[in-house]
Amino acid sequence: MADTEQVDKKAERKVARLAQQIGTFARAHGGAAGQVAYIGERGARIVLVGEDGGWGDLVAPTYEIAEQAVAKSGITAHESFDGDLAAKVTTGPYEWKRMAGLQIGG
Repeated sequence: MADTEQVDKKAERKVARLAQQIGTFARAHGGAAGQVAYIGERGARIVLVGEDGGWGDLVAPTYEIAEQAVAKSGITAHESFDGDLAAKVTTGPYEWKRMAGLQIGG
């Protein structure tokens, strides 16, 4: 039982830390929405899109922790990264250069 309690406390701290990071992002970008995607053994990716078009992501050790962090942060959660959510993303020269570089082997 002690091992379970220790794991739960660790998970609770991770949820709180992620929720705080999400909240900081949301405040810096005039609000935010997000989407949680399973990425295999690595856990889950929380993709964040700010109201100003800024975007970022965080990785959680499990899908459940990611979902709990998004819920605790109070941002709007989307089932998928398409439509209105994707349309809000603003890309700049850095992203375009990186995407082009990947295409031509850079």
